[in-house]
Amino acid sequence: MAIAAVRVQVPLAVQTKCKISNLRKQVADFFMLLNMKSPKEIKIDDFTYVLPDNRIAKYPLNVRDESKLLVYDKGEIRESTFRNVSDMFAENDLLVFNNTKVIQARLHFRKSTGAVIEIFCLEPAAPNDYVLSFQQNKTCTWFCLIGNLKRWKSGVLTHTLLLNGREVTLSAELKAVHNTSFEVCFSWNDEQVTFSDILETFGELPIPPYLNRETEESDNETYQTVYSKIKGSVAAPTAGLHFTERVLDALKAKHVDMQEVTLHVGAGTFRPVKSELMAQHEMHTEYISVSKQMVEALLAHRCETIAVGTTSVRTIESLYYIGAKLLQNPENPDSAFFVKQWDPYENAFTITPEASLQAILTYMQTNELQTFHAATQIMIAPGYRFHFVRKMITNFHQPKSTLLLLVSAFVGDDWRKIYEYALAHDFRFLSYGDSSILIPQRC
Repeated sequence: MAIAAVRVQVPLAVQTKCKISNLRKQVADFFMLLNMKSPKEIKIDDFTYVLPDNRIAKYPLNVRDESKLLVYDKGEIRESTFRNVSDMFAENDLLVFNNTKVIQARLHFRKSTGAVIEIFCLEPAAPNDYVLSFQQNKTCTWFCLIGNLKRWKSGVLTHTLLLNGREVTLSAELKAVHNTSFEVCFSWNDEQVTFSDILETFGELPIPPYLNRETEESDNETYQTVYSKIKGSVAAPTAGLHFTERVLDALKAKHVDMQEVTLHVGAGTFRPVKSELMAQHEMHTEYISVSKQMVEALLAHRCETIAVGTTSVRTIESLYYIGAKLLQNPENPDSAFFVKQWDPYENAFTITPEASLQAILTYMQTNELQTFHAATQIMIAPGYRFHFVRKMITNFHQPKSTLLLLVSAFVGDDWRKIYEYALAHDFRFLSYGDSSILIPQRC
């Protein structure tokens, strides 16, 4: 299907500013990249630091927005409190959140022998759509991780749960083995019960393994953002955990345009990089949804935005490659909606960010879509050129992680200065830790 000419109402002044801004960024990025290695040649050992266990926040603060905020502003570092984050915004800035909601993905079955088998639901297999899978009222199949697999060689696991005063028997059967996961078929004997009901009743919220504790009742609230809506993640987009209604009201008072995207965070976010070179590391695939309103807002804001968290960054930056692929191969638009790990480095896309967004808008208009769904495996590492994200709000990440590579791609070698400052000034690390706002030199 050919991509028709785009008809989107973008003021001429906005288009001109966007083009000038893009030219400046391209020149700056060109000189920055001259001394860069290929991302495939990056050694993960160059992206580590010593993180004492006592610096990992095991629990959140009682008041979300009282967390510390490290402000990195073009090389300079200072401290603030997250409730004052709106001070870092200008009137009419565009801010993008990830509105995904963490599901209660851990299911514990007990065999007649007493052995406990944990099934960790990762993503739906049949039906392979999250919403449809949650709505199933008889059976569904998911890709899962299995704990204590050696005790579950074959057979069907069962568990009886009480749901709305009714006894429901849930069964789990191992169907297939894949490289990194297992296909498990769930079935139950009550058609008035959905799989969403089962997860909410029987499931347990999967807090990060590095917290080294069991999930507690309080985590059901504190490990969700206040704006979470769309079920599907097995880990929270933790940069958003600091936001409160007080902070959101302060941003509204500044007329900040707040938009949402959805990226369902997978268990791969906790997977450490074990290979010596990044060329040998396979990025996990995550599923995204983006509205037409969001694409139009990004165009209206001169193709520039502030992103809340690395998941929002991955979603927003994936838009460039989706649009570029739509223009590159208009006869096969479906192929555009999977961004591969090395697409940013192996494909010589020369279109502007504005053109990529316009291509997406045209596709959505042609197909009468208000929201499109895609998958992204994008690797953002030193050497990456950012197309849309100009500032980022993010927590402090694990050593030797792809998230730390993303931060380094954003601020360069100053990531070390940022992390050394945070360690020296009692910042709390990882999911329940403190926050930062990063404004790189190129802004």
